[in-house]
Amino acid sequence: MSDSSSDMDHKDVFAALQMVCSDVILALNGSRSNASNAEATDRLIGVMRQIQEHGRAVEPLIGGFTAVYYHFDLDEQTPGNGYRTLVKVVHSCISHILQKGRYIAFNCSGAFFRTDHNMAEMEAYCSALCQLRALLYLARILLNDNPHGQLYSQEEGGLSERFVQEYISMHKACFYGRCLGFQFSPSLRPFLQTVVISMVSFGENYKKQQSGLGIAALSFFTSGKYVVDPELRGTEFERITQNLDMQFWKTFWNLTETELLSSLTRIASTAVQVNVILTIPAVNLSLPLASDPSLSVSVNPPVAHWGPGPIKVRLISHTLRQGQDSAELLALSRPEGPQLSLPGGFSRETAPLSPCLLIHFHGGGFVAQTSKSHENYLKSWSKDLNVPILSVDYSLAPEAPFPRALEECFYAYCWALKNCHLLGSSAERVCLVGDSAGGNLCITVSMRAMSHGVRVPDGIVAAYPATLLTTDASPSRLLTLIDPLLPLSVLYKCIDAYAGSSCQSVQPAQQIDTLAALGQDTVKMFTNFAQGATNWIQTLLETKAPAAAASSASSASAPASASASSSSTIPSNGPSPSKSNSEEKPQEVQEYPENFEPLRSRCLVDIHTPCTPIMKNPFVSPLLAPESLLKGLPPVHIVASALDALLDDSVMFAKKLRNMNQPVTLTVVEDLPHGFLSLLQLSKETQEASNICVKRIREVFQLEELPADQSQPVLS
Repeated sequence: MSDSSSDMDHKDVFAALQMVCSDVILALNGSRSNASNAEATDRLIGVMRQIQEHGRAVEPLIGGFTAVYYHFDLDEQTPGNGYRTLVKVVHSCISHILQKGRYIAFNCSGAFFRTDHNMAEMEAYCSALCQLRALLYLARILLNDNPHGQLYSQEEGGLSERFVQEYISMHKACFYGRCLGFQFSPSLRPFLQTVVISMVSFGENYKKQQSGLGIAALSFFTSGKYVVDPELRGTEFERITQNLDMQFWKTFWNLTETELLSSLTRIASTAVQVNVILTIPAVNLSLPLASDPSLSVSVNPPVAHWGPGPIKVRLISHTLRQGQDSAELLALSRPEGPQLSLPGGFSRETAPLSPCLLIHFHGGGFVAQTSKSHENYLKSWSKDLNVPILSVDYSLAPEAPFPRALEECFYAYCWALKNCHLLGSSAERVCLVGDSAGGNLCITVSMRAMSHGVRVPDGIVAAYPATLLTTDASPSRLLTLIDPLLPLSVLYKCIDAYAGSSCQSVQPAQQIDTLAALGQDTVKMFTNFAQGATNWIQTLLETKAPAAAASSASSASAPASASASSSSTIPSNGPSPSKSNSEEKPQEVQEYPENFEPLRSRCLVDIHTPCTPIMKNPFVSPLLAPESLLKGLPPVHIVASALDALLDDSVMFAKKLRNMNQPVTLTVVEDLPHGFLSLLQLSKETQEASNICVKRIREVFQLEELPADQSQPVLS
């Protein structure tokens, strides 16, 4: 039985859309005599008619999904899957159209009404609705072709390949300009705008000028070039995300590693007594055999690609505990790394060993970031849970492809079990936690522990984990067309790098230094950015002034027929419809109705589709692991986002474990993007999502809630 309330909601939404569009058209026709810009008024009327046409076509598609999407949920208590997400995103787009449409209908006859500005705004959302309509058609193919309850298209040459061909030529800039982040929580949109502006400023000069990059980037920030011209921002972001190499992404994502930015975040982060980087030597370890502690099992150091090498880890503890100030531990600390600190207000007494130990694997697509990028929320967790945290700085792809990171994380896990007394813990309860790529490593490290006969952790908390590192399409992965943080081309670059299919050579661990890889230019850029921040923010505030006329906006003045709608909203910098479809588009998708074609981009994607058997290795894609490798996993707690392109990874993995009678929970948070843990301090919603992770960790540790003045966790 379908969700009747949702069915009624979507019918009301589309009825309101038709009514508001009609009201706007009527109001604009009534104000023609007073209109100073008749051409913009005509274009706006044409856009509203196109929106009506898209609405009439989209409504039955949404109705079809709402009638069946509950079949793909984990259970009735956990609504969440890619089909639901697509419906939610369409509703968000229409909600913005309704809000803007009502404003236009009531104010278009006013003396201060800006026809050009409102036309550009509505035109952008019309383009977004057109592209979402195309995604719905593609999702319908998945729904029809896949087995019952299956979210992924694993058919060779099926929709996965066709979606890549569509992604290559489909217009995406509208989602990065005026419509940027419309699907996410409003509190996060300023952050997303900052990220996109930073990226286009950085990327525009990435290959042009390797020296003086900071000064060049500063000029963009202070001029507000991409703030006052959303269309330019969207076009440039589309170009950057589609055609720059992996080194650009590694460098940009690692900007949070610079001392300047990390020091700024450190000001607002939770103070801890212990924050020290350790180097674990590469020696053989002997641990008790899990099935018979009287026997032992030998664990060798990582050897993949370049042989044994040390591993860097970061120890964070809100309270200084026994063993953390020992000479044995301090001998492992890096001379250049942060040392033990005792901020004012902390007791200088050493607390006893905690019964709990949290081991963390960071995210970053297997290619970027370290524990430093994630220490903000780890410090907060260390205080809330009052347990020591060990975060592993594993080697990164493409220099260190699979299985180097897995080997290092597994070895660090085993070392922590053997040396827990140095970390301030007796390790009576051990929890693995990670986000994105780190969530994948939590699962695969546990699988490796079982296969080696080593003690498995007491639980896993995985935030938005990547459990299927293949190119298979799913409804949530269709969101990579519109996601500013995880575009499909970037996702494929990460998969390709970790699988090693594009790796020319590998480098030993000591040569891979994230901060060194940034280069002086990147650091200089953000030093100058700090100096120019005031001017840039002032420019941002001034965007309420009339923007330039929508000369670079998509043309939307054609009649309301469906075919005219498609061709008339082609971006002005793009090819003609016939040229796009017949000459530049690599492959035609035939499943669109005859009278519909999505908008095409002039900037085609230079995308390499990863294709290697390694992607289907169960220790790369645990969703594909046989039951024999998953049976015996500890309780797995997954915290996913409804708007994450990897949502279906979480849903399908939770289903697989549930069908095996393995303990698993899935929590789906709303309105947040992939990587929300790193956005802890930006909004109430991200803080609440982080609190859910803390709650799950507390369940693994079987911890009672602690009074504010109690320093020792209590096992329930």
